Amino acid sequence: MIDQIREKAAAYFPEVQAIRHHIHSNPELSFQEHNTAAYISSRLTEWGVKHIAGIAGTGIAAIIEGNNPGKRCIALRADMDALPIQELNETPYRSQNAGVMHACGHDVHSSCLLGVAKIMHELREEWEGTLKLIFQPGEEKHPGGASLMIADGVLENPKPEAILALHVYPHLPVGTAGFRAGQYMASADEIYITIEGKGGHAALPHQTIDPIAIAAHVITGLQQVISRKGNPLIPSVLTFGKIAGGFATNVIPDKVEILGTLRTMDETWRYKAHELIKKITEQTCEAYGATATVEIPIGYPSLFNDPVLTMHAEGWAREYMGGENVHTLDMRMAAEDFSFYTHHVPGCFFRIGTNRNNEEFTAPVHNARFDIDEHALQVGVGLMAWCAYNAVSGNR
Repeated sequence: MIDQIREKAAAYFPEVQAIRHHIHSNPELSFQEHNTAAYISSRLTEWGVKHIAGIAGTGIAAIIEGNNPGKRCIALRADMDALPIQELNETPYRSQNAGVMHACGHDVHSSCLLGVAKIMHELREEWEGTLKLIFQPGEEKHPGGASLMIADGVLENPKPEAILALHVYPHLPVGTAGFRAGQYMASADEIYITIEGKGGHAALPHQTIDPIAIAAHVITGLQQVISRKGNPLIPSVLTFGKIAGGFATNVIPDKVEILGTLRTMDETWRYKAHELIKKITEQTCEAYGATATVEIPIGYPSLFNDPVLTMHAEGWAREYMGGENVHTLDMRMAAEDFSFYTHHVPGCFFRIGTNRNNEEFTAPVHNARFDIDEHALQVGVGLMAWCAYNAVSGNR
């Protein structure tokens, strides 16, 4: 089977490459992937793959049944949305939508999963069980398309016993892959703080309640949430990316807004930190005579790769591409809404190298010049198909 998958991944590489070019040229923002979803649906229909569209808006779930389809179900996931970035590459397949770009590789993920769909549908007489292929909207935007698709029933009828996903990784060369069992990526919550004081003349601060000065105390104080309240053995990051208030050098404003993010690897500590952020902010503002409003919408949970599933997936990768091409990934404080799936079923989120061999690393993801060595498409399709075959076959 491994040879058949390798041969088909190579044979379909030009088609998958053309699919990627189409999706990359026509990027759509989170939860607006109407044309992308229609295109994916058209390819699945062309190949005779059964699927349901319109899940959580633009999501798609395809079903491929092998022999004895009730034996087990394994899910594979790809995201479809692009980012609000103006592409600076000059490739023939560059974005045709101003200010929108597939700068995180979701075009690659969707193209690879379509390639897997074609291969596994053609080989459906060679395996038992059911594959559920999830094409997901809105990975880049709160509350995350994964949470909405789950709420819309994508993990039911049939319920998968495991789920896998791949992601581009420009820090590794093409032809390689990376895995990490256990805790891998952080949770991510957005923080919105509004401090309301009393504005007035800059030369008469005693007649005001200065929200800018108070904001400085709040930001400084909140850093102690991590450094003095958090267990130093739990990775945590609290960053404020925006502070807005005032409009002149000689005017103390009435209000200041502070925006930030909290990321951590522990779910219990995550919610304790929420409480501390609110308490410290409110009490600091009260001490100076101001009022505070603190909103922390619940974002993505931390991503935990099931150790057993990941161990097997890493083993399948070694079989497919050679042990020397399989690496152990470091933990990352970035977030991924694939984590929602891993809180419902065992999951494995791994990465494929996309950088050209022996080429110096240039553009990271979320960069206007991000692109890949497209031979990674052939690797991604073949590796994911091989993992899917083994997972659905129960090869542990």
